[in-house]
Amino acid sequence: MKVAVTYENGNVFPHFGHTEQFKVYDIEDGKVAGTQVIETNGNGHGALAGMLSALKVDTLICGGIGAGAQNALTEAGIRFYGGVSGGTDEAVEALLAGKLAFDPQVHCDHHGEGHHCGEDKHCRM
Repeated sequence: MKVAVTYENGNVFPHFGHTEQFKVYDIEDGKVAGTQVIETNGNGHGALAGMLSALKVDTLICGGIGAGAQNALTEAGIRFYGGVSGGTDEAVEALLAGKLAFDPQVHCDHHGEGHHCGEDKHCRM
């Protein structure tokens, strides 16, 4: 299993389509076997889904996520856990312990100038 988390300074970055880094976790026998931080080079959500697929990621943990990104991830066969905040390591541990809820309805549908997911009533997390 390979898990990617939107990443910024040790925490889950709040918006999938704007993340500049992913922290990628290699999982073996239900435990973290290794990690690496990967730069996204500013790609949009479709390219990010393709990048994760090329890395053989099968699970994504993120904050807000738009419908287009959800569709791109679903088409790539990547399961996603949106609406997550806090530390990336803690989020992965919660996933491995079966305590991270999968909610395909969590998304961000407001992309206005100056908008930050988690600070806007249009972002459902």
